[in-house]
Amino acid sequence: MTRTEYRWLLPSAMADPELPGDRRGRARRTVRDWAVDLTAFLCAAMVGMLTVATIEADPTTPDGVLFADIVIGTLACCVLWVRRRWPLGIAVGLVLVAAVEPVAAGAMLVALFGVAVHRPFRPVAAVGALALALAPVQPYLRPDPGTSFVQATAIGVLLPLLVISWGMAVRSRRQLVVTLRERAHRAETEAELRAEQAQRLAREAIAREMHDVLAHRLTLLSVHAGALEFRPDAPKAEVARAAGVIRDSAHEALQDLREIIGVLRSPGESDGDRPQPTLATLDSLIAESRLAGMKVTFDNRVDDPGTAPAATGRTVYRIAQEALTNARKHAPGTEVTITVAGAPGQGLTVEVHNPAPTEPFERVPGSGQGLIGLTERATLAGGSLDHGPQPDGGFRISASLPWPAA
Repeated sequence: MTRTEYRWLLPSAMADPELPGDRRGRARRTVRDWAVDLTAFLCAAMVGMLTVATIEADPTTPDGVLFADIVIGTLACCVLWVRRRWPLGIAVGLVLVAAVEPVAAGAMLVALFGVAVHRPFRPVAAVGALALALAPVQPYLRPDPGTSFVQATAIGVLLPLLVISWGMAVRSRRQLVVTLRERAHRAETEAELRAEQAQRLAREAIAREMHDVLAHRLTLLSVHAGALEFRPDAPKAEVARAAGVIRDSAHEALQDLREIIGVLRSPGESDGDRPQPTLATLDSLIAESRLAGMKVTFDNRVDDPGTAPAATGRTVYRIAQEALTNARKHAPGTEVTITVAGAPGQGLTVEVHNPAPTEPFERVPGSGQGLIGLTERATLAGGSLDHGPQPDGGFRISASLPWPAA
């Protein structure tokens, strides 16, 4: 059952905000409201009829007074149909009328209940105090032969107190329900915001990963395609080797792209996870770059790269990958030196340096986000990364990452 299907069972004050209202913005009565108002009207009318019967049984009551009682009691009961619009005014009026007209007592009690349900404590207390103050007036002006003045006054005090207490309890419960509903709505909104934030962070992470991975492959393609373009007379063996590197790099780029897109899929849609790069696979990255014609000096001072934490090793791999990509873009033909050192409990450091280019070259445009992504990646891994130009015109990237003791 949806919320719109059962809201007719709720009071208008607790129904959904989408419930249609009148031209002044007030919520229309629900089916439950109509049933409650009809029941209240019948109860007030029944009390009035019983009171009229008691008054009629007294032979000393003039016919004119009896007729006036019936008319006033009928009007008091009818005015209850508009008590939801003006609960405070109706309650005050009926309290004043009931002080001199016993037939309006039932309608007065219904009005007191309504004002206790729909208004805060201060106006309710004021109306209740007025009703209690006027409780002795009606037994004094029109005493009941079968009831003493003290008994009638006590009943006139107790009944309003009971009705007001009941109404305040109902209001308290409704406020609790409304508060719980608001909390639930706020929790749903916060959950949606957290989900949107998680999606945004995931998209940023995927964008960084896509840049780190694909930039390396695409620069290889750019370098070898440029070589084929500017050296159409190269030997067939060299052309074939460059074409092979282009083919392999394109294939690897597609594989990496498929791996990144797999992050966006549900677990059941994955085509299978490829192994993530680690410190142990850094040698293959160096070999790939050398095969592309780069001059790379790799100094690995880690005794057993396979024991390095997976996340730390992957971060070192991405740092070296981005550094080699930048060197191909901004310093082609130079020798890149990569030094990795560390041990459990001592941390892991990686340093990449390349000198300034000595020959003119065609610059490859870059996004400028690679080093920013590396810095964030190193920070998330619990380490730090520094980068910048050197006095000799070269460029250096240095990172320090944690490697807990075994």
